[in-house]
Amino acid sequence: MSSADGKPTDRTAPWLTIVGSGEEGVAGLSPRALAAIAEAETLLGARRVLDGLPGANLAGKIVLDWSEGFEATLAAILARRGMPFVILATGDPMHFGIGSTLARHITPAEMEIIGAPSAFSLAATRLGWPLQDVSCISLHGRPVARLAAHLADGQRILALTSHGQTVHEAAAILARAGYGASRLTVLEHLGGPKERIVDLEAREAGGQLFADFNTLAITCIADASVLIDGPMSGLPDDAFEHDGQLTKREIRAAVLAHLRPGGSRLLWDIGAGCGSIAVEWLRAAPLAQAIAIEPVERRLAMIRANAETLGVPHLAVVEGRAPSGLAGLARPDAVFIGGGISAEGTFETAWAALRGNGRLVASAVTLESEARLLDLHARFGGNLVRMAVSRAEPVGRFMGWKPLMPVTLWSVTKPADGSGGRQP
Repeated sequence: MSSADGKPTDRTAPWLTIVGSGEEGVAGLSPRALAAIAEAETLLGARRVLDGLPGANLAGKIVLDWSEGFEATLAAILARRGMPFVILATGDPMHFGIGSTLARHITPAEMEIIGAPSAFSLAATRLGWPLQDVSCISLHGRPVARLAAHLADGQRILALTSHGQTVHEAAAILARAGYGASRLTVLEHLGGPKERIVDLEAREAGGQLFADFNTLAITCIADASVLIDGPMSGLPDDAFEHDGQLTKREIRAAVLAHLRPGGSRLLWDIGAGCGSIAVEWLRAAPLAQAIAIEPVERRLAMIRANAETLGVPHLAVVEGRAPSGLAGLARPDAVFIGGGISAEGTFETAWAALRGNGRLVASAVTLESEARLLDLHARFGGNLVRMAVSRAEPVGRFMGWKPLMPVTLWSVTKPADGSGGRQP
């Protein structure tokens, strides 16, 4: 579509305005934000924010809150597409805010964003923390267990919270992980008349009450015995609950190097055992996704426990044996076959599902499974690596090398066009 002067025009004009506000409420809104509210036919916001608006701003308008849940409220927003609609948010709507979520459903041309300083920015100014050096995360409406993936000695973290109890849940996670000496700063009602800042150690949080509207600042301090210090690849074997079915640390680091985690890519961890590969895949890339497929029931609980403890509770766990257990799963960008490569159809099913340019890595410890990898390498190319690891252990009064079982790794990239590689 073109205008009278021949220049292209937008077919979609902004009808949705998302207004960020601070603790001071309507008093801190810009003239443009106030004008958008005045022109809106529908207002949507948290009840706390809506209650702060003068009656004159609400007269004659449809007023909605989030009490019906996100899906129902999203349907209500989309049903009014094209009509003046204002969402009253808090802080920066595009930083862990509703604007970020709605951008997955509504085009940028349909929205106008009027932001306000985020809770992260306000907290950083109070604490004197350079924001670029801080890990900014959201525990608001998300499992607090995700905090565990960000712990490292000396790391500064700013976290959005759901309510006052989030502080206690975070403190408990810090203590269990060996970071009980970490310094917490609870910043309540930032920017408003009820602003309060409380400093304490994580181990001191029990019994204290905090306002529901707060931002949590953490300076991580690790105990001397802490097992996990930062988002490293190749976590200690003792970091995982397992029954022996564990890809050992040295091999696990090599597998992850071949898989190349990153972005929002989805991994299938087939024959997951205790889930160590899937867990580390998720820890390596905050937006990554993973599905752990495991047929042994008792190990499913281990996978879930490891995911919770190590900060990736969003790991999807599927009970099933490949290849039948792979049916109906979302197409992966990477596949690790840690168990079952010799089972008929496992490789073929995984390879067919794998997206173009995706990586597949398989391991073998038995002669039969190694022979299978040699055959697949001859047919599809890729790289073969044989790893033999020995660990120093006591032998009486002395030390000696105790070898682990050698492991053969095969890694291959699927062609971009999705074809099946060379044939013999």
